[in-house]
Amino acid sequence: MTHDTAPGAVRSSASRKVRTAWGVLAVLLLAWAVFETAKYGGWVIVAAVAGFLAPDLSFLLGLSGPHQHGRLSPRAVPAYNLAHRPVTAVVVMLTCLLPESPAVAVPLFNFGLAWLVHIAADRALGFGLRTPEGWQR
Repeated sequence: MTHDTAPGAVRSSASRKVRTAWGVLAVLLLAWAVFETAKYGGWVIVAAVAGFLAPDLSFLLGLSGPHQHGRLSPRAVPAYNLAHRPVTAVVVMLTCLLPESPAVAVPLFNFGLAWLVHIAADRALGFGLRTPEGWQR
């Protein structure tokens, strides 16, 4: 048993090929995000950094109360799992189609793109969704 997983659990049940595919996707998305932030600058950089950090803000919901190393508070699990699903980041990216102003649409798109980079990198490193009890699946 390791300190960061439940008894008998492993960091990721995904095969090496799947994790490699996530890693390749993360690198490609990162290159795209860097290109976009360099192209637009300004608030797009801020939005991209915020988007990269956003999925892990769900950890804040589990800060109170007793902790076990590697276990997320069960009350934070729904928010964590929602924030770490690729479809959530894609929906955020698609919100760029709603505003009529590029000054709002471009940062929104890059926020979602950076969020997707975060998710792909997590999956490549073997971090996925959590069980209802807060352990890595």
